Amino acid sequence: MSVSPTAVIEVRSSAGGRRAGQELAPAALGAAGLRECLEAAGLEVQMAGEVGPVRFQPDLDHPKQQNLTLVVDVAKDVADLVDRALGSGRFPLVLGGDCSLSLGVIAGLLRHQLRLGVIYFDADLDLNTPDTTPSGILDGMVLAHALGRGVQELAGIGPRRPMLSEPDVVVFGYDVGSGSVDAYEVEALERSRIAKYPIDRVRQDPAHAARDALSEIEDQIDALLVHFDVDVTDCPAVDVPHPGGLDLDSAFSALSVFTASPKAAALVVTEFNAELDPSGLHAKSLVAGLADALRPRTGLPPGS
Repeated sequence: MSVSPTAVIEVRSSAGGRRAGQELAPAALGAAGLRECLEAAGLEVQMAGEVGPVRFQPDLDHPKQQNLTLVVDVAKDVADLVDRALGSGRFPLVLGGDCSLSLGVIAGLLRHQLRLGVIYFDADLDLNTPDTTPSGILDGMVLAHALGRGVQELAGIGPRRPMLSEPDVVVFGYDVGSGSVDAYEVEALERSRIAKYPIDRVRQDPAHAARDALSEIEDQIDALLVHFDVDVTDCPAVDVPHPGGLDLDSAFSALSVFTASPKAAALVVTEFNAELDPSGLHAKSLVAGLADALRPRTGLPPGS
């Protein structure tokens, strides 16, 4: 099976996060052997550029939309790198960094694909806006801005606004019981036409749930972005740990279903905080799992 080369894009930014440390993730994953593991899985890997470093800093002047200018600048740079990778026939593997970088990936994909679907594999919903947020942290507003809500500078970075349509989005693995999902977000989700796969449903049989989730949108879209937030797992090296997250094997078994889709056009990995992993042990586990989850793109099953 011939597959497009994997273009690794490193987004060294924690601008949209709660604290510093996520900007170190791409380097930490690289040091843990990411390229070597991907190549051992049968993938051709090309380094396709980097953004940053941009480090989180409290933005006391803009408490409801912290570091907006930095987040927008990072997202625009990401869009350009994704655009370039797609233009040369490569599959972007975008390593963050905080979740807000996914807005740049969406913007870049939309330069090539008319109808984009998103699997939002994340313990949180990220449906707040500056009007509803209790924190002002923009990586908690990603999906809202992708759906056209929030501030123009961010919601309008793509070729159209809204960038996504609700029926083309699946939220997968979100955990309302963790306490990090706000009441407004739950209400917004309930009112929406977004396909809903809470963590309890996913946990029962992650691969089966992933196949069901994919079937919700795959036939109606031109391309698929998979947004994978490490905080959906039980990895402790994240800014907002979620008790009862998926074990890594379960998470990667679901992820491999998504990446095997013929519509899969890019994968984003976000929220790993390398400052919380001084030994590099968790980085190594993530690298091994990511390589296995991407193996189906070569035509081989995970674990082969």
